[in-house]
Amino acid sequence: MRSIPAALQAKLDSGATTLAQCWIVTRRDGGVLGFTDHDQDLVIDGVACLAGTGFTASEASQRFDLSVDGSEISGALSDDSLREADLAAGRYDAASVASYLVDWSEPALRVLTARGTLGEVKREGEAFTAELRGLADLLSQESGRLYTASCGADLGDARCRVDLANPAWRGGGVVTAILGVSLIAVSGLDGFADALFSAGRLNWTSGGNAGTGVEIKLHRRLAGAVQLSLWQAAAEPIALGDGFTVTAGCDKRFATCRDRFGNADNFRGFPQIPGNDFVISYPVAGSGGSTDDMPPLIG
Repeated sequence: MRSIPAALQAKLDSGATTLAQCWIVTRRDGGVLGFTDHDQDLVIDGVACLAGTGFTASEASQRFDLSVDGSEISGALSDDSLREADLAAGRYDAASVASYLVDWSEPALRVLTARGTLGEVKREGEAFTAELRGLADLLSQESGRLYTASCGADLGDARCRVDLANPAWRGGGVVTAILGVSLIAVSGLDGFADALFSAGRLNWTSGGNAGTGVEIKLHRRLAGAVQLSLWQAAAEPIALGDGFTVTAGCDKRFATCRDRFGNADNFRGFPQIPGNDFVISYPVAGSGGSTDDMPPLIG
């Protein structure tokens, strides 16, 4: 139950109010920003909520199930507060948002109306719209272990135990050619086999994107050069000479875990689970079967 200050409740009951909405956004890297739809800046708990950002909120709807609440916030992109590069780089992904109803004539009179996290963000020109997901959305997400043929761990995590600091699974270099929006030619990776870094991660160490990272779609050698295809365009333009580090990727198959990484003992999948081919298969006269190539029973 929300506790509304008596002085604020009295103003609400009077019918003549001086109310504004304020939002405090806390990014996962610790950055905190405040915004308001009032025409002057307001300070909430020591955070300056900036006016003039175009921040507004849609009507909020609540559902009895665990689907995403129908609430959005929108605003304008600016270098002083919300930068398009920060949104594109994912710095606001899953950021927490606290929404307040504030008496702008006396900001100490306020009530917390909602908490949530930022979901899908859409950008159009100099404006953006962000989905605001309620706390109940966490209950609708899958959690726990799934029984699948592929591995349920992420390469290098505590369950996988592959050491990505090992030079065999880690490299670095610089951009030597820009072949497309998300396709680059690079130096420094000549000693690595093709596809080792496919499904891996690239972290920029210099240039306009320094400090950000992106997943690698494909790593290959073509026309005498090592090429990296990225899953998404960088937030800032990539320039020749931009430095990076890359770590190996994994397609989560048992054969890859065993043959590439020698890590079969830590495989976190169930490769013996029959697939669709087994379900629709039928016996063939005179055929024999062998279990010699089956992976060991591990879990």
